[in-house]
Amino acid sequence: MLTGEKPDNIPGMVKFLLRSFRYRNYRLFFAGQGISLIGTWIQNIAMSWLVYKMTNSAFLLGIVGFAGQIPTFLLSPFAGVMADRWNRHRMLVITQTLAMVQALILALLILSGGITVGYILVLSVSLGLVYSFDIPVRQSFVVDMIENREDLGNAIALNSSMFNGARLLGPSVAGILISTVGEGVCFLINGISYLAVIAALLSMRVVRGNPSQRRGKVLPELKEGLVYAFGSRPIRYVILFVALISLTSVPYTVLMPVFAREILHGGAHTLGFLMGFTGAGALFGAVFLASRKNTGGLVRIIPLAGAVFGFGLIAFSFSRVMWLSSLLLAVVGFGMMVHLASSNTVLQTLVEDQKRGRVMSFYAMAFMGMTPLGSLMAGTLAGIIGAPYTLAIGGACSILGALLFAGKIKKFACTAAKEM
Repeated sequence: MLTGEKPDNIPGMVKFLLRSFRYRNYRLFFAGQGISLIGTWIQNIAMSWLVYKMTNSAFLLGIVGFAGQIPTFLLSPFAGVMADRWNRHRMLVITQTLAMVQALILALLILSGGITVGYILVLSVSLGLVYSFDIPVRQSFVVDMIENREDLGNAIALNSSMFNGARLLGPSVAGILISTVGEGVCFLINGISYLAVIAALLSMRVVRGNPSQRRGKVLPELKEGLVYAFGSRPIRYVILFVALISLTSVPYTVLMPVFAREILHGGAHTLGFLMGFTGAGALFGAVFLASRKNTGGLVRIIPLAGAVFGFGLIAFSFSRVMWLSSLLLAVVGFGMMVHLASSNTVLQTLVEDQKRGRVMSFYAMAFMGMTPLGSLMAGTLAGIIGAPYTLAIGGACSILGALLFAGKIKKFACTAAKEM
């Protein structure tokens, strides 16, 4: 499979798609993280439904989304420096353990009847603090598990398939659990699911130690990473495009309870169903990327996927029929996943190992860090002009960003090809 040729037979194709599984550490990570992510999606749906049920406020949905993700925007660059200095494997064990504790505390509060919006906000911030370190470290850790760099793009695509496979299953399970046993059990299941990824991490045999033995001051190293990332036009353009979409379009998820209940006149099961279709489209996009034999051409796919994402959002915002809304969300999921995974792969291919943690922290800042600001904007705007028009504006911004990015693509593609 190292020749770059795709096999013609089905077993050979499957082996080609799953070629990153030949690495033991990656197999362990994939299995453990896959179980944990199902729990995470169950909690995400339960959280949004619980907040909306308690408050009936799209604005407070945005506030909770903002509180949970703003730490990533503020702290990810510093976490990136740590990812380049410290043992990433050990850092992941710590962050996953802390995330498990947060989920179990939430479960206890809900099951005991002591939950309030204030507690939800505090615990959302605490999880955001954990994720501000976890995300750049986890993104950087992929390269430590993949011995052959030719398989890096495949590993990132498989990670996306794992994430979106969980998004396909998790919301559907959440809808059933919320309707039958309540939100508290959802948080309890998520807390228990973290045991799988923690066990997988502890079972790994990680040869590589600290990525860097440097122990200089944090701020100069942060500046070095910033100059490196934004001094490279390919890296800069990719990060800025991801930031734009994350600010204006990705926050559509925070408004899904509004669409499920007020526009499509459903309940928790409707929300789970809608998010499941988003995951199905994203999973198809991940398989599409995993089937590619190399990273060539990804810079051209990035704006196309961004445009598909935008058109899907606009069409969904005007739909009032359940089956059509579900299909359109599959298109949305496909476009969003292909855009983000392609951007991730291009960055991972271009970046130097010594600066990988810092560059991926800027990616995390652009992706997860801008989303809380977008969630706050979306919740506020939805309270003024309504959720449908808010989503339509977000989709239009995605299309505009794709056009601007495509305008740079010729020079960008040439530069990226030389660096890759």
